Amino acid sequence: MVDWLQNASLTASNTFGFEVVAERYAEVSDAAQIPSLLAIIEQQNWPLLILGGGSNLVLSSKLPGCVLRIALRGYDVLEDHVDHVIIRVAAGEEWHQCVTHCLQNEWYGLENLALIPGSVGAAPVQNIGAYGVELKDVVSKVDVYDRRAKQFDSLSVEQCHFGYRDSVFKSIHPDRYLITHVCFKLSKVPRVSVAYAALESACRHLYPNAASYSPRQVFDAVCYVRRSKLPDPSKLGNAGSFFKNPVVSSDVFFELKEAYPELVAYPDVQGYKLAAGWMIDYLGWKGRRIESVGVHKDQALVLVNHGGGSRESIESLSAQIQTDVMKCFRVFLEVEPRFYP
Repeated sequence: MVDWLQNASLTASNTFGFEVVAERYAEVSDAAQIPSLLAIIEQQNWPLLILGGGSNLVLSSKLPGCVLRIALRGYDVLEDHVDHVIIRVAAGEEWHQCVTHCLQNEWYGLENLALIPGSVGAAPVQNIGAYGVELKDVVSKVDVYDRRAKQFDSLSVEQCHFGYRDSVFKSIHPDRYLITHVCFKLSKVPRVSVAYAALESACRHLYPNAASYSPRQVFDAVCYVRRSKLPDPSKLGNAGSFFKNPVVSSDVFFELKEAYPELVAYPDVQGYKLAAGWMIDYLGWKGRRIESVGVHKDQALVLVNHGGGSRESIESLSAQIQTDVMKCFRVFLEVEPRFYP
């Protein structure tokens, strides 16, 4: 039996810290509750928001219909081999705690994704990534409840259609699947990735005498970099990186590079991935504040709520930044978080 709360405050459940009230709210702690709950919601024709950690959402002040928070918990080892392990993690587990848990058990592969806010169940939706690693690199499968077929199912990596900050859950069938568990294939053999310049620099700074780095050292370096550059949502409301790094053709990149020699970009299979933060900083937005919202003083990709902000104020700020970037660089900045409703 699930208890529905009426007019529930979600101010503490979105990392921007906006004042948000849900018409109805419930937490799901048992996957067996899901079919009957969704049946009721469909019968009533209520709008539905599936809520994880609230870290990639820009919410309106009033949410119609109902909000379901997935509060499933637990870890299971599905396969244990000499060189790798496959584990199944419930969607309601906190992401950073999952990374820490795996590292403590000497299951490697998630270190570069440390300290990303949110839940395990939300991670595949965005195909979260950081410092040269994406979630798709370590996912084995994703367990879901298929709202169309009205049954539990598992999706392979191919069926998830992972892309840059994208997946089947986000852009192809955003309302079809409710994620219950994520399965990871992790190595028992220490392998690290420090190709990302900022991470390699942090490793050298923290461990100047190390000939090579352990997964624990990479984990510590990732946390060091993120804490030095990104604001803690519990202290300053934000949703992490607000804009995607746009990908352009080689011709467009070289044209821009000629006009802006200091432009930062990275090779990509489709051409070049431009550093959105550099462009926003170049245009003077870093550290700017417009009433209750603004751009973080240390990271131009992060929009922040100084207190009293709202969806409307963040939407207005982001639109102004997009307009300026388009005028100067002729590039459109796509927003990462989801606006709801």
